[in-house]
Amino acid sequence: MAGCAAGGEQPASPPKPAAVRLPPRNAGFDYQIGGAYPPPAGVRIVSRDRSDSPAPGLYNICYVNAFQAQPAERASWPAGLLLRDAHGRVVVDQDWDEPLLDLRTPARRERAARRVNRWIDDCARKGFDAVEPDNYDSYTRSHGLLDAADATAFMALLSRHAHTRHLAVAQKNTAELAGRRERAGLDFAVTEECGQYDECEVYAKAFDDRVVDVEYTDTGLRKARARWGDRLSIVRRDRNVSTPDRAAYVRTVR
Repeated sequence: MAGCAAGGEQPASPPKPAAVRLPPRNAGFDYQIGGAYPPPAGVRIVSRDRSDSPAPGLYNICYVNAFQAQPAERASWPAGLLLRDAHGRVVVDQDWDEPLLDLRTPARRERAARRVNRWIDDCARKGFDAVEPDNYDSYTRSHGLLDAADATAFMALLSRHAHTRHLAVAQKNTAELAGRRERAGLDFAVTEECGQYDECEVYAKAFDDRVVDVEYTDTGLRKARARWGDRLSIVRRDRNVSTPDRAAYVRTVR
């Protein structure tokens, strides 16, 4: 898909140093963004929140909420970086009660990136291998105030910085922007329910099978594994990605 950044300029593809390490294909995966715990046997890839530490000896992905402000951190964001509608009301992702960041201009994107890049620096210092910037698709919830070009341009800023820290960068969901992966500087994909929604092929093609997928239903897991079980890294988790000490905890791979 073609697209331009604000002002008619396309963001340059972020450089990627040779030291960036990509995740293995078709490897055991666990999605632990709800809280870290010892990875089950056979796991080679794990994704954890930036507040946690990486799992020794595995390929570790650092989860960062990059395009929206988590409720507990809303007050720490400058008011001018929260997206507002024509009436001055903050635009909120209602599912998670998270304000969207205002990425409509190069200057605002640069300011927002400086904050997110500090979190990326923390991921690198802790020893993570990659970063997973979440809510790349937040422009679809912006009521038309943001567009795909804004999202791509912001992601390119984050990717450029992450690559200088020797971190690979994952595209999180957003199948409609898979064709912009090089422009955005993305190296692999972290997907939610690509089996459930028949999107795995889009990501597999764009990222040469370097896809880690989490399904939240047995149906989604069956669909993902039926076609992609020997190519992609797939796990079934509960929607709250609970830790094993919780009654809601679910983790299956078959």
